[in-house]
Amino acid sequence: MDPPRQSPSARRPVPFRGGGFNPTPRRVLPWVVFVVVIAAWQAASSAGVLPSLFMPSPLTVMRALVALWLDGTLMEHVMASLKRIVPGWIIGTGAGLAVGLAMGIFSAARAGGLPIVSALFPIPKIALLPLLILWFGIGEPSKVATIALGVFFPTVISAYSACDSVPRNLIRMGQSFGLPATDIVAKILLPGAMPGILAGFRISASVALLLVVAAEMIGAQHGIGAFVLTAGNLMQTDQLLAGVVMLSILGLLISWGLGMVERSVLRWR
Repeated sequence: MDPPRQSPSARRPVPFRGGGFNPTPRRVLPWVVFVVVIAAWQAASSAGVLPSLFMPSPLTVMRALVALWLDGTLMEHVMASLKRIVPGWIIGTGAGLAVGLAMGIFSAARAGGLPIVSALFPIPKIALLPLLILWFGIGEPSKVATIALGVFFPTVISAYSACDSVPRNLIRMGQSFGLPATDIVAKILLPGAMPGILAGFRISASVALLLVVAAEMIGAQHGIGAFVLTAGNLMQTDQLLAGVVMLSILGLLISWGLGMVERSVLRWR
């Protein structure tokens, strides 16, 4: 007796449903959104809906940006800001990683460090700039210290939280196989915590950019923050927005660089 024949609908393959909320690349959509926003802004400026004094058109801002770049003014301010961001971020990140990993690994370090971090983290670090100026002077060390202090606390929190997120059954498995504590930290804990640590790097880099602008607005003659403040005081809104655009470009470049680091370090994922 022949087996019953299945209908074509019964032989239809079942679609794969195990994507796990993986993000689908949309390479064109971001550019479309960006172009639409800029075009709407330009149209509103051309129609007189946005006064040029308070909101210059994108073309005006682009002309100011190109002019400032060509005469070297913008590069001078960008380099001054980078000379503060880079050492401040490196110092704050290095110290934050050391403290955060110690808190994530050792119970005594967490018990002693968590109350201090919880008490000091909510304080706006720019409010401490006058005190840091008294300690380090009006020059560069006080601004670098402000950035390092602002970067330190998010790095600590991300590092010890990332250590907590590592599945405990993996650590217990390593212990059951007799792995030394150093191997468990190096081969299980750190790789498992690395996604959270790198995510904290993105936050701390943004914090560093915010703090350098605020610090330069308070006590600096050169830097993107000082340039934006001077342009605002002189009502040069096209140059002000050119400085803001440069800050956005710096943020995108930092994000792109950290993304490359993530793809390289987290290749095992």
